[in-house]
Amino acid sequence: MTTLLAGDIGGTKTLLSLHHAASLDILASCRYPSTDWEDLAAMVRHFLADCEGRGLARPAAACLAVAGPVHGGRAQLTNLSWILVEPDLAQACGIQRLELVNDFAVLIYGLPHLQASQVAPVRSGTAVADAPLLILGAGTGLGVALGVQTSTGLQALASEASHGEFAPRSQQEWELKQWIQADRQLERLSIERVVSGTGLGDVARWLLASRDPDGLHPLQGQAGRWLARRQAAAGDGATNTEAADLPAAVAEAAAAGEPLATEALELWLGAYGSVCGDLALASLCRGGIWLGGGTAGKLLAGLRSQRFSAAFLAKGRLAAVLEPMPIQAVIDPAFGSFSAACRARMLLA
Repeated sequence: MTTLLAGDIGGTKTLLSLHHAASLDILASCRYPSTDWEDLAAMVRHFLADCEGRGLARPAAACLAVAGPVHGGRAQLTNLSWILVEPDLAQACGIQRLELVNDFAVLIYGLPHLQASQVAPVRSGTAVADAPLLILGAGTGLGVALGVQTSTGLQALASEASHGEFAPRSQQEWELKQWIQADRQLERLSIERVVSGTGLGDVARWLLASRDPDGLHPLQGQAGRWLARRQAAAGDGATNTEAADLPAAVAEAAAAGEPLATEALELWLGAYGSVCGDLALASLCRGGIWLGGGTAGKLLAGLRSQRFSAAFLAKGRLAAVLEPMPIQAVIDPAFGSFSAACRARMLLA
């Protein structure tokens, strides 16, 4: 039986999984605290030894998705001292075919293989075969990646489009931009400062600051705790992964019809839809658009709303270009590992 190794390598934790090459079914998996290991090769060898002890074959290929930029087969994690080099890892781990890929760009490779249970429709449309693909992922930040067809198959293109300038479309968005810049002491405001889970929290904080100066709104306490944890995490130089409660609380309150939370969510959805439309025009992704990240499944009703769709299409005479592009939400929480396994299988071709 031919097997594949997939890895999701982060500064805090690393997930390694062994997959059946034909079906992509997971045969074994383990999550490791990244900082407990001196290097990735030692961790991989430990995982593979455990797999072999269970009678599983050594992988024929591996794709390791890295939380950071990858250039020329070399990567350095943002929040970890590891320096990863493809040929060195391949030799140290005994895997002939091994590739490092950015952890968001790798998602492109999973898109053609998604099953119905892994996605949910957002906007109907007709995908054009062999046309470019686009995926956006609003989570702690905003991930963006493109996929293009080449003579050797699908190729993922990493992007830093989320760090482009946030462009307000209304007086309300202009006031939000000014407030976030002042609150976070920023010279400029990038897109992901608004279009992300963290951004939804800051939209709510802005409305609370401007609409509830007496601090009586039910979300005020949660907003204060969320901000305190974020500031503490920033002071430690750590990635803030635990302060997601305010965005979740805003979404929950909006679902219950609470006015301020509803306004925050609708403002956020409008900004997300507009950015999605801008990037769709930039890439002419007629092969389809996918929305991922932690918010995709949790805010599915909002993504299907007129607020998101109208902002997506509000591009003047270019609306006709966007209209046929289908949009789907990726709702599988294990999509990252699945995509890495898809890419590993491509390395065998």
